[in-house]
Amino acid sequence: MDPLLLQLPFTGRWTVQNSPANRVPSHGTHLFGTTYAIDFVAVDERGRSAPPSFRAAFGTEPPEDFTGFGVPVLAPAAGVVTAVHDGEPDHEARRSPLSLAGYALSQRERVRQGPAGIAGNHVVLAVGSGPDRAYILLAHLRRGSTAVAVGDTVLPGTQVGNCGNSGNSTEPHVHVQASDSMDWERAHGLPLAFARPGTGEPWLPRNREIFDAG
Repeated sequence: MDPLLLQLPFTGRWTVQNSPANRVPSHGTHLFGTTYAIDFVAVDERGRSAPPSFRAAFGTEPPEDFTGFGVPVLAPAAGVVTAVHDGEPDHEARRSPLSLAGYALSQRERVRQGPAGIAGNHVVLAVGSGPDRAYILLAHLRRGSTAVAVGDTVLPGTQVGNCGNSGNSTEPHVHVQASDSMDWERAHGLPLAFARPGTGEPWLPRNREIFDAG
């Protein structure tokens, strides 16, 4: 199956985590259609998601300290908004091994909560039609930032929300995935690619790759 070609859903400088260019399933599971999902983390000119701090080494950090928090998240394709969820809190960010270990222990509870517990605040776009229809999920949005409603038609570049730290997220980032259904218990992930900045050629960045989205 050819990958679904998308535009990058943001501007600025970013790096990549959990890329399907490195492994499939990218997040270690096929659950909730995440087989080919990819995570993007905004970084500063030194490639850092946030400056170093004492809290970063030993505890949790306010999400507002991170480069990506509040950055506009854009529609990566033309489509129709089929789901909007808001109201989940932006929790403290975690970079230290100690805080990450504690967070891992609560993973099962988030899975039990379903899509809201995993994706947090999110928007889903339906793109294409018939057997080629796909559903694009943009997850972990900032609470109160969703800028579209179910039934809205959007174009590439339309703002749908802002980057946040809601749901299953250890630091502010944008999670993007494509699936064949919104029945998340049965959805199958679909491969995706992005238009490379500057050339428009299909491209799937690898983990830790840093790039300028324009």
